[in-house]
Amino acid sequence: MKNNQPFIAGITGGIGSGKTTAAKFFEELGVPVYNSDTRAKIIQNENSEVKVKIIEAFGHEAYNESGLNRDYIAKQVFNNNEKLKQLNQIVHPAVFNDFEEWKKKQTSKIIMKEAAILIESGSYKDCDVVISVLMNKEKRIQRIMARDGFTEEQVMARINNQISDEERIQKSDFIIDNNDDLAHLKNEVEKTFIKIKKLL
Repeated sequence: MKNNQPFIAGITGGIGSGKTTAAKFFEELGVPVYNSDTRAKIIQNENSEVKVKIIEAFGHEAYNESGLNRDYIAKQVFNNNEKLKQLNQIVHPAVFNDFEEWKKKQTSKIIMKEAAILIESGSYKDCDVVISVLMNKEKRIQRIMARDGFTEEQVMARINNQISDEERIQKSDFIIDNNDDLAHLKNEVEKTFIKIKKLL
């Protein structure tokens, strides 16, 4: 706790690892959770400054009548690191500011920031602790294929676009193993929460 600021726990994990489910368990324990990925989607549709910048960078096709044209943007940034970097440079600062505004409204001693690219974006540096949720690759592939209807090749492309679990582990203070059932995951979350409370 710094200057009455809440203690920030960052939670991350690769696609299909179960980080959102783990974050929900933390929420059940009374920890307010900021979901960066959900908020980023809302910001890209509602923040006029962000919309203007995205249109400047990607053209008018970036938006359609239902909002951000996700398929178009995904095709633009997939396998194009420059375009991805460009998009992130527009969205990340807006999400950072949004989180700061959200943080001011929280009264809990511990708050949580959930983000798929917590480490890649550098925002893990603003957290007091970093938690990574890990699940073995084979289970993740099966899970994402069932959940999103992707082919194995599509899933692997997304996994390979993210940092490895080894890199996540290096930057993490706590590891949550999600290779068992939901009861096991909940138990892992509860054990981690007890450890975090001891740091206050």
